[in-house]
Amino acid sequence: MSSTPALPFSKVRRIGQTVYLSGEIGFNDDGSIPATIEEQTHQCFARIQTTLQAEGLDLSHVVSATCYLTDTDDFAAFNSVYADYFQAPLPVRTTIKCELMVDAKVEITVIAMD
Repeated sequence: MSSTPALPFSKVRRIGQTVYLSGEIGFNDDGSIPATIEEQTHQCFARIQTTLQAEGLDLSHVVSATCYLTDTDDFAAFNSVYADYFQAPLPVRTTIKCELMVDAKVEITVIAMD
């Protein structure tokens, strides 16, 4: 069995007290993509939380988020869901409009501090 990952990047890297997560797309457990921006955003955060927990962290440790949206018309709905996951002090954030893989409407990557 090869230890080479299926994709040419790491899902998570820890350097000292800083934890970097690769971008998460809102895949369901069966590999399907939910239809709405809200569902996809919730799934992104579920996946992010699972990865953070494996590092002994949670969303309160997130200091930076970069969010990619395919449609700026989804911005308000995305923000509504995003706001449910963070309390003050909020992470810094950049949001970028772009094309994404598969049927994804959103991708989120975060940096957390231990």
